Order: sequence, then structure tokens, then C-alpha cells
Amino acid sequence: MIADDTRTTVHRHPLATSHVVGAMLALTVVLAMLSPQYGYHRDELYFRMLPPAWGYTDLPPLTPLLARLSIAVLGDSVVALRVIALLCAAASIVLLVLITREVGGTRRAQAYTAWGMAGTTGTLLFGHVLLTASLDLVVWPAALLFAIRAVLRDDGRWWLAAGALIGASTFNKLLVVVLMIGIAGGLAVCGPRRWFASAWLWGGVALAGLLALPNVIYQATHGWPQLAMGAALSENNAEEVRVMMWPMLVLLVGPVLAVFWVVALVAVFRRPRWRPLRFLAVTFAIVVVFVFVGGTQFYYTAGVLSVLSAVGAAVVADWARTRARRVLVPALLGVNAVACAIASLPVLPVQAFGATGLANINSAAADQVGWERYVEQVVDAAASAEADVVIATNYGEAGALNRFGAGLPPVVSGHNALWALGAPAEDAETVLIVGWQATRAQEWFTQCDVVAVLDNGVGVDTEEQEAPLMRCSFPLAPWSVLWERFRHLD
Repeated sequence: MIADDTRTTVHRHPLATSHVVGAMLALTVVLAMLSPQYGYHRDELYFRMLPPAWGYTDLPPLTPLLARLSIAVLGDSVVALRVIALLCAAASIVLLVLITREVGGTRRAQAYTAWGMAGTTGTLLFGHVLLTASLDLVVWPAALLFAIRAVLRDDGRWWLAAGALIGASTFNKLLVVVLMIGIAGGLAVCGPRRWFASAWLWGGVALAGLLALPNVIYQATHGWPQLAMGAALSENNAEEVRVMMWPMLVLLVGPVLAVFWVVALVAVFRRPRWRPLRFLAVTFAIVVVFVFVGGTQFYYTAGVLSVLSAVGAAVVADWARTRARRVLVPALLGVNAVACAIASLPVLPVQAFGATGLANINSAAADQVGWERYVEQVVDAAASAEADVVIATNYGEAGALNRFGAGLPPVVSGHNALWALGAPAEDAETVLIVGWQATRAQEWFTQCDVVAVLDNGVGVDTEEQEAPLMRCSFPLAPWSVLWERFRHLD
């Protein structure tokens, strides 16, 4: 324990177990029912085909390893892959409710968190599809729960727990380092600064560094590929991300829960008992600045938004003292959940999804459409072209061909980690190039002709829709030289 005149006492109410269990069950049922809809997400197809390794060009090893484990235990299906995402979503509800309880939230406040967070865009999307962000549903709330417990309970042992979790989670995403920097920055700016004199805090930092060391070694010995990947993402995405990140601060949790996190930011500066929680405001600001400056992915704020929403539930519950307000808040949370479900889940028949234009909003669902039909078209084109090899522009196409393309010639791709898995054989003279990279390939071969155009048949605007299938013959350079031109990061 560290004595300090800013130490406060926050009363912890009994856990709202029935609401936690109810929300988890409802979320599990919805995600399980929708799990087989549409099909694999492009990232799931990628994870499925990556061989075991200590790391990859664009990500650490954990999520692909879990994908392979799911397939080994439950079978090679999209439902099997998504079990881990579903479990992470359900577990996140418990962690977020514990945060609400930790800051003094009543049973009603905990109920708002449980049911509200079960229906947010982030929870539903990352719980439906296996992405690296699916594990973040657990990691970020857990790490911030441990930090909150450290400052509110004046118990430095929780810094060790936070450090261990952050270090271990670098095997999933290195983004968690930004969270650690955000917490440190929050303590430095808003306090309690006395923790910088604590061996517990530095022990947590050391533990995080020790557990993260294998990933640091991998990066150092492979030319820091994550930096190159981040630069590529920024080059391709920055302009869009810097615009979209602002509405996403609302859309990731929905407009109702957005009110929760806003009131949380205000309340940590207005409630004396929450003075130790002011570091959360700076943590949030640092994450937002990182997303804006880095310009990589606009959903990187989702973890800290969910935690602030859980804190804000305690404020909203205090406000909802009248009968009318107690009816209003759950009703608004229900509307919020419906809107978020439409924005994040494949709730419509795929034909209706294409007709409504929702693919422009729900790109994650669009990325699950059409893979088997595309593969059928590639199989036919490869046979008619008598191709020696098929070259996929991106990992979604390569993963789909790996999953569904029985009877195809060898399939390769220059996208991200797939480039290192191998080039076409040196004696390959005729190739079928799938996707938009075909438009550049005419410069690299003696002859190229478009033999077909991809069409998913349901009118969903995907990255592959209307992309060419091009037959190219007689490369103008050896494959050992030409393959470098197919390499791309994005």
C-alpha cells in the first residue's frame, strides 16, 4: 500500500449476476444463430491458411494459431472459427460489468452495462467474426479493470496483473502497447503520480516487457515488419481514417452508449471520489491521437470506448431515479442494440443486403459474401486458360481458393505474409491472375487477356466484385525477379 492524501473509498455494490448472465446468454444465442450466415470473412480465410510461425509480416502469431486450433478441435467450418470470437464477446460483458461495479455502479448501472454493451457495434461485430480485434474485446477491458482496481483500491499488485496481460497480448496485437502508453500518460498528467515511485508499477512494466520480448526479437530479426505494415496502412487508409474515426466514436458503441462515455469523461473530473480515474480521460485522448496521426484503422478506439461507457453507466443510473427515466433508458438501449445489429451483423438475407446498399456501411458483412461463387468462376477460368499457377491479388482471394478451390493448380499471392510462402515455379509460363493486380500485370508478360470478370450474383459491392481474371503468358523476367513486383502490403 502507498499512503496518499488523494486516496478515496468507492462502495462496491453486489454484482448484478442475473443481468450479466442474461445479457451473456442473449448475446451468445444471437451470435450463434448468425454464425453461419453469408460465409467466411476475408481475414478468417487468411488466418486459416497461414502456417504456424513465431510471427508474420502483418500480425503476431496468436490469432492464426487459435484459428488452426479451432479447426483441429471443432472441424474445418466457419462456425468452428467463430467460437473463439463468440467466447471473447461473452467474456467482455463480465469484465465491463466488473468495471461498472468497481467505480461504484449500482445493480441498475451494472444492468445498463451488461445489456447495453451486449448490443454495441463493436461487441457484435468482433464477436461475430474472428479478427485480431475479437481478442481485444477481452484484453482492453481487463487491462483497464486492473489499472482501475490498482488506483481505487490502492493495491499495487493489480499493476502486475495489468503488465502480465499487456505483455501476453502482444502475441495478438502490438497495438496494446498504445494502451500501456495511454495509461502511463494518464497517470503522469492526472495522477495519482505517486505510483511512479511504486515497485509494483515498475514490476508490471518489467513483466510486460519480458512477456513481449519474443515479439520484439521477431520484429528486430525480420526488419521490423510491423512498422512497414503500419506505414502501408497509413498510406492507404489515412485520409479515410482521419475522417471516419470521428463518427466511429459514436457508431462503435451506438449513439446511446456514446452518451455514456461522454458523461464518464465529464464525471471523472466532477466527482471527488473518481479523482483517481482521471487518468482514463488522458488514456482516451492518447488513443484517439494515435489513431488520427497513425491513420491505420478507425476501430482502434473501440476498447477504451467500451470501458468509458461502462464507467458512464454508473452516472446514467444515478440520473435515472424517476420511474419515467428508468423506463426510458432500457428502451433507448434496446433501440441502440437494434441499430448496431443492422450495422454490424448479417441480419438480412444476402439478396436483400445487396439491394439495400448496406454493404457501404457494413463492410465486414460485405467481406463475407460471394467467396464460393468467386472460386467457381476462378476454377472454370483456370481450366480454360490451362494455367500453370493462379496468382491472387489479396489474402481473401487466396484464402477462398485454398478453402474451396479443389482441383486448382498451385495458388500463390504477393499480399502481406503470403508473399514469403513462395513464388510460382520458375518454369510456369501461363498464369491466371485474380483480382485488380491483373491491371498492372500486362507490363510483366508477353501476352495478357481478360478471360472473365468476378460476379457474386447478389449485387453486393465487395472488393472482388467486377474484378478481372486475366490469363498472362510468357513472363518477361525470371520469377525470382518478377515475384518482387507482386509483393504488396495493405
